[in-house]
Amino acid sequence: MATTKKDLVDRIAESTGTTHTLTKAVVQGFFDQVIAELGKGNRLEFRDFGVFETKSTPARTAQNPKTLEKVEVPAKRRVTFKPGRLMREGMNGNGQPSDPSPAE
Repeated sequence: MATTKKDLVDRIAESTGTTHTLTKAVVQGFFDQVIAELGKGNRLEFRDFGVFETKSTPARTAQNPKTLEKVEVPAKRRVTFKPGRLMREGMNGNGQPSDPSPAE
């Protein structure tokens, strides 16, 4: 099952007690900034969550499997993500990662 942006906005609005409209604007603003930074070629590091960065793939010659015709594929950039500690813990069956802030 896929989780949509709407699902995330609904959950965040409910857990923070903010309006759906405000939460949606903040989430969309965050996504827009991530896209803008990656578009500039910048690396994004979110401590314990993970790292987003772009990698370049060189131009190459590929082959159409049906016609066996050679096709030039231009160079392009792609986004990679390396998960951080909290994400690895959450994904590997440890449930929700614990709050990293010190206990009071």
